[in-house]
Amino acid sequence: MLRVQSYLPAGTHADEPSGYVTLAHDQRHLRRKLLHLQNDEMVMLDLKEAVLFAHGDLLVVENGDLVEVRAANEKLFEITAKSQLHLIELAWHLGNRHLSAQIEEDRILILRDHVIRAMLEGLGATVRDVEEPFQPARGAYHAHGGHSHGSHSHGDHGHGSHGHHHHD
Repeated sequence: MLRVQSYLPAGTHADEPSGYVTLAHDQRHLRRKLLHLQNDEMVMLDLKEAVLFAHGDLLVVENGDLVEVRAANEKLFEITAKSQLHLIELAWHLGNRHLSAQIEEDRILILRDHVIRAMLEGLGATVRDVEEPFQPARGAYHAHGGHSHGSHSHGDHGHGSHGHHHHD
């Protein structure tokens, strides 16, 4: 089985990939994993550190082939607003809830959550069901290995001295 031990960020290489792997956003944070390509071949991804892959990144196979990482279509909400300021306010509400969001100039994409939909509509947003690739913005803590806000309270652990403060 062929191995992948390096990668190239999207847009940095001109050669055509020999294959691709399609992954949802929550499947693209990888270090070591057996990947099934679209042509039924398999490669073993084996990196020194975990990488959050984006749509278009290229995996470098040990035989010189390139495999493109593609973002899978996901069930999302497309959020639009009455104005740019309104969109910023909606983004603030989503960020305050630590939701993964793909923020664009005229819309925000999030994973479907009917409680959040009701909140957004209550704030005057237009929310529409869509299915398309999802590339959420990387969080502020991405550079130092990510910062998960799983099911815990912020009192459960120290945030160290990296400037993460909460105000009640």
